[in-house]
Amino acid sequence: MDDFDQARRLDALDRRILRAVQHQGDLSQAELAEKVATSPASCWRRLKALEADGILRKTVRLVDPVKVGKGLDVICQVRMKSHAVDARGQFEKFALSHDKVMECYSMSGEWDYLVRVIVHDVREYEEFLMRELLAQDSVATSASHFALKRVKSTTEIPV
Repeated sequence: MDDFDQARRLDALDRRILRAVQHQGDLSQAELAEKVATSPASCWRRLKALEADGILRKTVRLVDPVKVGKGLDVICQVRMKSHAVDARGQFEKFALSHDKVMECYSMSGEWDYLVRVIVHDVREYEEFLMRELLAQDSVATSASHFALKRVKSTTEIPV
């Protein structure tokens, strides 16, 4: 079954559960069951099925970046020297392993990657950019864009 077929088979209760746990991941089983209007046993079975199907992934707690001294969000566009599989693999391995890289997307269009980096300040970003990102053999150039404020930031997928 492909992902589209799997999404189509979600019923109203599954969707209520998904919305509830995305909004507040630390609900107890009883609270979740009450919120989605089902029994705790039915809710637990549904949760386990959603996890087994890979629809629900790991549970996390979101940290306020400003309150931990990481208030600068940078969107960095990256152009590669080569589109060879090994060059792209090397860059993706770098992005996956670096804790300042919050998100990395392989892109269509003029730029090859879009990378979201979170750091304390411009000085820390400049160190990361010059000594780490641009030091990657596969990177040709980059363009950085600094977020002035977060207008919207969510992890909730509409279901």
